[in-house]
Amino acid sequence: MSNHPAIASGRAAVVTGAASGIGRAAAERFADLGMKVCMADVNEAALNAAVDSVARRAGRQGEVFGVPTDVSRRADVERLKARAYGAFGAVDLLMNNAGRGGGGQLFDSVDAWQAIIDTNLWGVVHGVQLFAPAMVEQKTPSAIVNTGSKQGITCPPGNTAYNVSKAGVKVATEALAHELRNIEGCRVSAHLLIPGFTFTGITSATPGAEKPAGAWTASQVIDFMLTAMAQGNFYILCPDNDVTRDMDEKRMQWAADDIIKNRPALSRWHPDFKDVFAKYMAS
Repeated sequence: MSNHPAIASGRAAVVTGAASGIGRAAAERFADLGMKVCMADVNEAALNAAVDSVARRAGRQGEVFGVPTDVSRRADVERLKARAYGAFGAVDLLMNNAGRGGGGQLFDSVDAWQAIIDTNLWGVVHGVQLFAPAMVEQKTPSAIVNTGSKQGITCPPGNTAYNVSKAGVKVATEALAHELRNIEGCRVSAHLLIPGFTFTGITSATPGAEKPAGAWTASQVIDFMLTAMAQGNFYILCPDNDVTRDMDEKRMQWAADDIIKNRPALSRWHPDFKDVFAKYMAS
């Protein structure tokens, strides 16, 4: 299988949230494919260890480096861009992947909300605003991948701040795709990565815990992402070992139909619709 033209030996990638999980799996795969990789993460110690591991794995220590970065801070992302362009001269693939969990109940503290939205949403906005114009000017096949979440589409109760942040990533990435395709001569594509249940540092709060049977590994997500990008897909909707694409589509359709059919908000979790929803999913 051929890859998206941005993903090729000798080309350059920047990955945020690269010290663990999906970000690290992406950095490993890009390096394995011969790409130069700039890895960014807020956890400097974990980042240094990950950079060393990825560089040794690829056998190209000089072409893999790390930049400690708090994506919620615009100055940090400006520095990340400067370091990447200073080292590579171009950035062919940007993966705005850094994120934090923690849920964020509706009536949780403002600080809890701020921390989640600053990282998950503003981190993506900073990356897009700072990198995209330069990538467009390169006039070479390039790609921007933003990591969203199914929770930003179906919005299950209980993780309101997280859901809001990921819904924002979806909206921002859709706007990015629209903007890019209306720039004459632009060769940058946008993609929204929507992982399923994935075993990462966010989903596993217990160090050393075993991967649940229903979860995909981060490497499986990246395999799926590469295939979808090669096919030109914008929405990269990943299944997992428990949830099929058909199940995801039904859940998303139900969520949209709450508006169309004027049902109660989040009717999927409303006691009056429990049996109706179960029948709908089984049909």
